[in-house]
Amino acid sequence: MLVDAKRSNVKLVIAGLLLGLFMAALDQTIVSTAMTTIIEKIGGFDKFIWVYSAYMIAMVVSTPIFGKLSDMYGRKRFFLAGLILFMLGSILCGTAQNMEQLIIYRAIQGIGGGALMPIVFTIIFDLFPAEKRGKMMGLFGAVFGVSSVFGPVMGGVITDNISWRWIFYINVPIGIMAVIFIAQAYHETSSPRKQIIDWAGAISLTACVLALMFGLELGGTEGWAWDSAKTISLFVASGVLLIAFLLIERSAKDPIIKLSLFKNNVVTGGMGISVLYGGIMMAAATYIPLFIQGVFHKTATETSSVLTPMMLGVVLSSQVGGRVVSKFRFRDVMVVSALVLVVGTLLLGFVMDTETSRLVITLFMVVIGLGIGVSFSLLNISTLNAVPPQYKGSASSLITFFRTIGSALGITVFGAMQKSAFQSGITDIPNINPELATQIKGGQALLNPDVQAQMGLPAELVAQLLGKLADSILFIFQWTIILPVLALVFAILMGRARLQSTGSGPHGAPGGPGKQGPGPQGEGSGKPEPSYHGG
Repeated sequence: MLVDAKRSNVKLVIAGLLLGLFMAALDQTIVSTAMTTIIEKIGGFDKFIWVYSAYMIAMVVSTPIFGKLSDMYGRKRFFLAGLILFMLGSILCGTAQNMEQLIIYRAIQGIGGGALMPIVFTIIFDLFPAEKRGKMMGLFGAVFGVSSVFGPVMGGVITDNISWRWIFYINVPIGIMAVIFIAQAYHETSSPRKQIIDWAGAISLTACVLALMFGLELGGTEGWAWDSAKTISLFVASGVLLIAFLLIERSAKDPIIKLSLFKNNVVTGGMGISVLYGGIMMAAATYIPLFIQGVFHKTATETSSVLTPMMLGVVLSSQVGGRVVSKFRFRDVMVVSALVLVVGTLLLGFVMDTETSRLVITLFMVVIGLGIGVSFSLLNISTLNAVPPQYKGSASSLITFFRTIGSALGITVFGAMQKSAFQSGITDIPNINPELATQIKGGQALLNPDVQAQMGLPAELVAQLLGKLADSILFIFQWTIILPVLALVFAILMGRARLQSTGSGPHGAPGGPGKQGPGPQGEGSGKPEPSYHGG
């Protein structure tokens, strides 16, 4: 499927895509501020974490499947399907009467989100010639930073002045506008060919991801110790299913994920960076607010906008990355990005301490944001530039897929490390009650003054415990430096490939009449695979 340039209204298409992406990205941040109110209204404190997990798991599972389907049957119908599913899930979330219902409805939203994010970037690649893609990818990559800045603020304002239910209902008018714009303005040319759906691959991939995500989400919780048979069995099952999926994909006629794409160093490097950057962003977004709460004695509401400097850095960097990609090799831009992140994690782990001022911490956060933001635009451009047209939807979906997996792994691994460091640290406090040490686990509950009062903790002990909490978070940031160093290796792996100006003509016509876009190997990354090139 290609864009029908004569019938499509590009400006309206861009507006529809921006609205759809903003809606999906916003929903990942707007809920957090309202969660306390939601728990007060419908209960379910012991299950509320699944409001986030259900969305993430559903999105991870559906992303590669929607990416492949968009390659087979066209982008438009599945982008519209994603919008409708997302709006349906939003309406249902707004009507939820208990936490169980809210979790199920969030999963429906997640399925819709799995279609929106990857297809947006694929359509952009189809719409614009090479010299304009960077600018557009930067614009769309910046949406993630903007949503992270405004999401918590909007969540608080809507919850306080209207109702928590409207943090979900607000998606409906946005989604309707996006549906109208895309339905009316975006047209594709049909490219009929016999379609074969890889059901075995889809089922095995879904089961593999579900087992992995449930293992990560349940591991370490009550009844699911990391070394318990139940938890280990989930990870073993995920590994077995992964092997089964790879074997199926090797022989499938039209696989969900074309494994030979990973022979391309640009694709492999981009996916590796996506995993690592997902972990870095999750570590920063989770633990910087906790550090500031503990050290500066701020409430959760007061720290709701604490990530704004980092996200503004993401927005700026995404724009810059999109604009410079046409002038430099992918490798060179990502090496600079990784080096900036090395500096940022060094500052957080080895320079920042409990005596560091808020202003200095803010500057450190900006550095982290500047390092991360480039990836939102450049990885989409580099990956889509490296694969043939029939695999662009699948390739784009893999970026979202691996970034989300990296986020899940990051929060799980760093969470376990932080808890262990905190538990080890509090044993140094004289006369600490062993039972208290067990109750406070990772120490985050101590940030709530009500919890401190319920436990009857004296102010001096609270100060000591919060100091140990801060130390455990600094310990996390010291280990985080490994991730950008590994990302640097993957960036170098991308080789000499750069944006191909002949890769696509205006409005998605591949290279103009009689020309073929670059094969999956990209420039300077090895021998092309002949089967990807057609007359």
